[in-house]
Amino acid sequence: MANNVRVIATDAEFDPELTNAGNKLVVVDYYATWCGPCNRIAPLFVQLSAKYPKAVFLKVDVDQCQGTAQAQGVSAMPTFIFYKNKVKIDSQRGADPNSLEEKIKKWYGGEGEEDGGDEVMVKGHMDLSTFINKSGCECLNEADDHPLAHCLSSKGGYLESDCDEQLLISIEFSQPVKLHSLKLYGPEDKGPKTVKVFQNQPRSLDFDSADSMEPTQTLELTTEDIKEGNLATLRYVKFQNVTSVTLFVRDNQGGGEVTQLDHLGFIGSPVNATNMSEFKRVAGKKGESH
Repeated sequence: MANNVRVIATDAEFDPELTNAGNKLVVVDYYATWCGPCNRIAPLFVQLSAKYPKAVFLKVDVDQCQGTAQAQGVSAMPTFIFYKNKVKIDSQRGADPNSLEEKIKKWYGGEGEEDGGDEVMVKGHMDLSTFINKSGCECLNEADDHPLAHCLSSKGGYLESDCDEQLLISIEFSQPVKLHSLKLYGPEDKGPKTVKVFQNQPRSLDFDSADSMEPTQTLELTTEDIKEGNLATLRYVKFQNVTSVTLFVRDNQGGGEVTQLDHLGFIGSPVNATNMSEFKRVAGKKGESH
């Protein structure tokens, strides 16, 4: 079985490895040679690196790379930390093999896809599909056969309005995020046109409220935008700590009674993102004279 695990020998090697990984999932095993649980789970870590070849697997000896371990908040071994786009997205303390693989599956491709993840079109951000709490999402005026869940997945299906052209979509995130932009795909004649975006509403909006209230931002989409899935850029400064977002689709491109949304995606990053510039400063102190 192939061993795709890369061993980080010095603090200086860590940041370049995260940078070179790009949008791939990075799984880092923070271990110590004297740690019994670390040694027991090490063969499984090698097996997982072969089973999930589109992810990057790294091992960091906390005694050799003390600056890295300190910067990443590692205080027990083994600790496994998961990154995408240099952003810390998850972690696990302890040598639980089942939990480790479940977390890898969760972040490997999203929605169970083994394709290395969605393409991220904005440097430093990621597709936030795995941060959506689907049990906390709803859509008013959705057709029974074409509900909201269909457009949150890239596996086919679409969201369609029922009684008229309007949709009121509420999305809840599993943790606070910074929203950079939206992806909205749809047909040229039925795709959304005017979309009012609200954040962190204390209660579910109804159509009258959504129509009359001042939104955080209003998007005016073109047929080219929805056909190509162009990113609809948000005013980033206004979407820095988002736990939920509500989209009021007022009308569609063709002016008809049915609105269709093939895919709805969110680009951004979790609020608790790893700040690698801070890591460099901490690591840079190692070896300095006192």
